[in-house]
Amino acid sequence: MKPRCYNAPMDFYTGAFLYIVIVLSAVFHEYAHGLAAEQLGDDTARQAGRLTLNPFAHLDLVGTVLLPLLFIFTPGFGFFIGWAKPVPYNPYNLRDKKYGSLKVALAGPASNIIIAIVLGVIIRIAMPFSLVSPLAIQLIAFVAYINIVLAIFNLIPVPPLDGSKVLFDLVPSAGRTLGRLGFIGIALALIIAFYVLAPIAQIVFYIITGAHVGAIL
Repeated sequence: MKPRCYNAPMDFYTGAFLYIVIVLSAVFHEYAHGLAAEQLGDDTARQAGRLTLNPFAHLDLVGTVLLPLLFIFTPGFGFFIGWAKPVPYNPYNLRDKKYGSLKVALAGPASNIIIAIVLGVIIRIAMPFSLVSPLAIQLIAFVAYINIVLAIFNLIPVPPLDGSKVLFDLVPSAGRTLGRLGFIGIALALIIAFYVLAPIAQIVFYIITGAHVGAIL
C-alpha cells in the first residue's frame, strides 16, 4: 500500500490534473519497484502482469479511485490521499540477499526523483530563454513538485511506506518495532508530512530546478 498526499487548494481543473499526475507518477513508482526486483533476479512482478506502465494494472478501487476522488473533489478537504496496489516481489529470489530488498524499496522514490530531475533540467534550460510559455513551465514545475513530494513522503520511515523497508534493512530491530504500528503508522506519516514535508520538498525543488516553488506555481 502506498499512501499519497498533497496539500493544496483544489478547483475542478487543478484537482483533475493533480489526480492524473499522481496516478501516473504512482504507476512509474510501482513499475520501478518491479523493474528493480527483476534486475536483481526476481520476476514475480512480470509473472503477475504488474511489470507494466499500464495504469489499470496498478489501480486499487478504494485507494486509487474512490478515496482520491472523494478527497480532491469534496469542498473543504484541500488534500489528496490514496495508494496504488503494491507490486509483488519475492525477496528470497533476489541475488543480493543483504541489500536487495533495500534496493527494491528505494527504486520507487528514486523513479519520482528522476522524473523531477528531468523536468528540472527542462525548467533550467527553458525558463531563462523563454523557450516555452509560462503556462507550460507551470505545468512542468507542478509535475516535478508532485514527484518530489511523493518521493519524500514515501521515504518517511514508518510502515507501510518505502522508508520503513529501508530502515528495516539498515536497523532490523527498529524495523520490527515499527512493523507493529499498523494504521497508526499511516497516521504518523500524515502528521509528519503535513508539518515538515512541504519545506523539505521546496528545498529539493530549488536544488533541482534553480527556482523557488512560489515563483512558478
